[in-house]
Amino acid sequence: MKQFSAEFVGTFWLVLGGCGSAVLAAAFPGLGIGLLGVSLAFGLTVLTMAFAIGPISGCHLNPAVSIGLWASGRFASAKLLPYIVAQVFGAITAGGVLFLIASGKPGFDVSAGFASNGFGLHSPGGYSLLASLVCEVVMTALFLIVILGATDVRAPQGFAPIAIGLCLTLIHLVSIPVTNTSVNPARSTGVALYARGWAIEQLWLFWVAPIAGALFGAMIYEAIREEK
Repeated sequence: MKQFSAEFVGTFWLVLGGCGSAVLAAAFPGLGIGLLGVSLAFGLTVLTMAFAIGPISGCHLNPAVSIGLWASGRFASAKLLPYIVAQVFGAITAGGVLFLIASGKPGFDVSAGFASNGFGLHSPGGYSLLASLVCEVVMTALFLIVILGATDVRAPQGFAPIAIGLCLTLIHLVSIPVTNTSVNPARSTGVALYARGWAIEQLWLFWVAPIAGALFGAMIYEAIREEK
């Protein structure tokens, strides 16, 4: 139970910190943190929680990561669904808290997107469905390769949170213009449920692509890693 609670708290922090930076701070007049700041915020949420709850739950914070680790034989099947449920509920709860904060400002318009992920007309850069699909699959696959490599028993001990956090930062630097960066179905769900409309209609992609990417990443890592 403590592991599931840790995943709830960790995913709550990822969505509140990452999406919160996009909704509240990215475009703040004259002082906005911009895309670089949002990218760093997402990376920092993972880095900080990896140190905080890594020893408890492994700090997945992401259904795609849990599925990728399961596919690699590093995660028990019995824990997979409870982890995903905890992650999604943590993300939804964070989305609710963020909505309460953001709606305290006059003129707040949740229909503007609320840090939701999208493609086509709802891609920040106007990227197509195919481009968005490829981007999410590839970015999630590379994220899994970094996670699997950084947490390998032969990797330098204690540095995995740094590598994983910086990897997520880099992923956001590349892909925010394409999809607003998901690579995490829970993160996408946590804000889409409040944005409603198109965000929910396009949510399917941000479950399918990250999960497919995670499975590809697990396969690639298993193919390239050396035997002990």
